[in-house]
Amino acid sequence: MLNNSAKKYFPVLILAIVIAVIQLLTLVTGKAFLLTQLTMSAWYVLVAIGLCMVMGYAGQISLGQAGFFAIGGYTTAYLSTLDFTGRTAAGIGRLLDSAGLLIAKENLYGNTVTYISPWIALILAIVISAAAAWLIGVPILKLRGHYLAMATMGFGIIINRIVLGTKLFGEADGISNVPAFSIIPGFAVSGDFRVRVGNYYFAWLIIIIAMILLINLINSRSGRALRALHGSEDAADAMGVNTAKYKVSVFVIGAVFAAVAGFFMTHYNGGIGPSEAGVVKSIRYVAIVAVGGMANIWGTLIMGLLLNFLSLRGIFGHFDDAVFGIILILMMMFMPDGFFRKSFFYSIRSAAGKLISGRKSSGKRSHE
Repeated sequence: MLNNSAKKYFPVLILAIVIAVIQLLTLVTGKAFLLTQLTMSAWYVLVAIGLCMVMGYAGQISLGQAGFFAIGGYTTAYLSTLDFTGRTAAGIGRLLDSAGLLIAKENLYGNTVTYISPWIALILAIVISAAAAWLIGVPILKLRGHYLAMATMGFGIIINRIVLGTKLFGEADGISNVPAFSIIPGFAVSGDFRVRVGNYYFAWLIIIIAMILLINLINSRSGRALRALHGSEDAADAMGVNTAKYKVSVFVIGAVFAAVAGFFMTHYNGGIGPSEAGVVKSIRYVAIVAVGGMANIWGTLIMGLLLNFLSLRGIFGHFDDAVFGIILILMMMFMPDGFFRKSFFYSIRSAAGKLISGRKSSGKRSHE
């Protein structure tokens, strides 16, 4: 029998096995090219599970997650393509060079160019997204319902117009030629087919780590406070729960998840464009959470993987965004708790428990 601690992490083990099995199947069937879409789906899933915490546990609707994704992506795209050649003699260039935070590489023309290490961009992306989430979260999270949705959508529109209208960020063309992000010697986050398998496992390793962190949060004292907050904010407040603190904290967590996803996706794709910051992208994330289950990170993970993979494969064609809109409408009309609502998993777990108990009982009677 599994103890309570093992039960919490058993789904994570199943996820790890499924990830390995999928990779082996693509190898056996000669369809390793599918790992590209599966890797990209993982980064989009990271945004969705962060939003699931915001919507499902804090009870807040956010239509600005694409904005946070763009903050992570554009931060690294700009800094990692900023030419520091000839600036290492003095000032900040000398400081970065002495700290080993500048990288010298050959460009397409064979010239040696100096760039800022993406590790700095990663740290800045996390700090900027967290600060932005806190700054807008403190005032707007006092709003509720459609007022909150419109306020977060406003933030997303602002980010979209900034990247679309700023020459520094490439305007409508975005930023391209973003270098690979070297994690360890011999492995880097990039779209190079030679490290396709490594990138696949790395992306899903980040998802596994994120799921473990969220499982620990959900099952902690703070998690119980979040569930109380989602059930009734007024009741939670009356019981002494600092609702404002928890709402802002979860909003910041969701923003950081989105920024980290944007960071890695940008290095994987070698660039980023303003479409990633569009409101339509935010609506897609909301649709994934809605169909996966408002307070079900596993349901969100499953549907995030499925829908993003189908979308990236071009299954929906020109109606891609329309499909996500239809899904959102249908969920709100007929299944507001999502397809993978909690009762769905509880029913499966209960049935499996009864089946196992029945087998054990029949085994004991046969021995008697």
